Amino acid sequence: MAHIAGIELPKNKRVVIGLTYIFGIGLTTSQKILSKANINEDIRVKDLNQDQEKILRDIIQNEYIVEGALRTQVSMNIKRLMEIGCYRGLRHKRGLPVRGQRTHTNARTRKGPRPGAIKKAKK
Repeated sequence: MAHIAGIELPKNKRVVIGLTYIFGIGLTTSQKILSKANINEDIRVKDLNQDQEKILRDIIQNEYIVEGALRTQVSMNIKRLMEIGCYRGLRHKRGLPVRGQRTHTNARTRKGPRPGAIKKAKK
């Protein structure tokens, strides 16, 4: 069982996919990490030996910001935008789409259910 950056990687997945379970590591980053560590992408997580796990752990810990530190950094960036009162910060405060999407229709994920939809569902 590979335990990297506080995450238990799924043992039956390929290593290149298993690393993407760590917040902050996508497919491209996972491929770069494995090429630095000289580990084949097709190996399953359960087939990694202790040395390979240690190499992966060291590369991720020393060269990348992942999990808790990254989540903190993202939330601090959003708080900074809200504090300075820029347009993106205001959109975050109001719970509206931040990146220019239309709101006349759609945007229900960000805005929540329609005001009338809750009343109708209760009746």
